[in-house]
Amino acid sequence: MLFVSTRPTLFNPFFRSILNHTSLASRNFSTSVIRSNNDKKSNDEASLSNLTWDGFFKLRRLQRKINVGSSVFTAFLGCNISWVYLSNMQIDPTQMIMGFDPLVVVSAGLVASGALGYLFGPLFGSQIFKLWKSKSLNQFNLKNREFLEHIKTNRVDASSQSFSNPVPDYYGEKIGSIKQYRQWLRDCHSYARKAKEFL
Repeated sequence: MLFVSTRPTLFNPFFRSILNHTSLASRNFSTSVIRSNNDKKSNDEASLSNLTWDGFFKLRRLQRKINVGSSVFTAFLGCNISWVYLSNMQIDPTQMIMGFDPLVVVSAGLVASGALGYLFGPLFGSQIFKLWKSKSLNQFNLKNREFLEHIKTNRVDASSQSFSNPVPDYYGEKIGSIKQYRQWLRDCHSYARKAKEFL
């Protein structure tokens, strides 16, 4: 009686072909993943090199102007909304509100609503900037990340500040050009030198 084994062996041609196809597919998949990662990295580097520092600072100034403009608009809108609400309220001028004169309370409410609206301005301004400059947004974000790394590396220790030696723009928010960045670096060196001399 002959015993026939049904278990596939390495010498079975069909089993060898399955193994070859599986290893080839896994090798192709790993190669495609590595190639896609390398392509993504090269695309990021290319997009980063396309935007110059002058162009980045130009976009940064534009973003700042849009944020300030939207803050002014939302502050004006908040004051108007609160004025519409407060003007329809029935206020007795002879009665105090929380111990204050009604006119003082109304004025404080207008100022508070305007300040709150001003704080909400950059939320709308950033969305306007993203929609307006959507094509160069990725390049701007990459350049902005690199710029912030430069700021973190070169900014000074704020614990040594004094009235005669203030910290020169700790977050770099006022830097709008390469010239201003170089001036900021000189101010940081001057601050560090003064702080070391007074210690």
